[in-house]
Amino acid sequence: MITLQLIGIGTGNPAHLTGEAVAALNAADLILVPRKENAPDLADLRRSICAAVLTRPVSIAEFDMPVRAGEDYIQAVHDWHDAIAAAWTAAFHAHLPCGGTAALLVWGDPSLYDSTLRIAARLAGAAVRVVPGITSIQALTAAHAIPLNPLAGAVTITTGRMVRSHGWPPGADTLVVMLDGGCAFQTLDPQGIRIWWGAYLGMEQQALDHGPLAEAGPRIVAARPALRARHGWIMDVYLLRKEPL
Repeated sequence: MITLQLIGIGTGNPAHLTGEAVAALNAADLILVPRKENAPDLADLRRSICAAVLTRPVSIAEFDMPVRAGEDYIQAVHDWHDAIAAAWTAAFHAHLPCGGTAALLVWGDPSLYDSTLRIAARLAGAAVRVVPGITSIQALTAAHAIPLNPLAGAVTITTGRMVRSHGWPPGADTLVVMLDGGCAFQTLDPQGIRIWWGAYLGMEQQALDHGPLAEAGPRIVAARPALRARHGWIMDVYLLRKEPL
């Protein structure tokens, strides 16, 4: 029997791991570390987190992360998830042939706009345990010292793809936009909208900007490629709020 622990690691700062997450990593028999050809620093970051919190030797197995391919987005994602599940299974067979506990470090929290739980559901006979982490939303609002919601207002959590396709959701006062590599806020009428943006939240290279969307938006669009070039990768999130009329 394999038990897979999905451990939320926040935005990559070892100080953001909960005590439960640290205990789970130290109790594991194996830690899985995915390697991405276009973002090798992310594997390095996972290794540094392990080095910072492990108090006993734990085997670490690295695997090459499959690449999503295909024009049909939904089918491509399903095929991609199947390939990732197969890579995990191969690692279990190679390193835990008699069973045991494996751990996978997940950015943010495994429940929020992350497919790790859907991939884990493809593992036949494996038990899955989730250790929640600090989400990028918590890190963003903390970095800017703002509340998530306006007084008695609604919050919608969505993706850049949805904003680009459908615009501002009806009835929402505040949008939190995740998984947006193309600055989808550019498709919105900026009049009366403010933005709070953050990249590498909680880390030494943290970058923040905020203000009226018409003013801060172009700065963010210019900053993202420069930050990616400097660090080799970027993870960011932003909050949009309509100002009272």
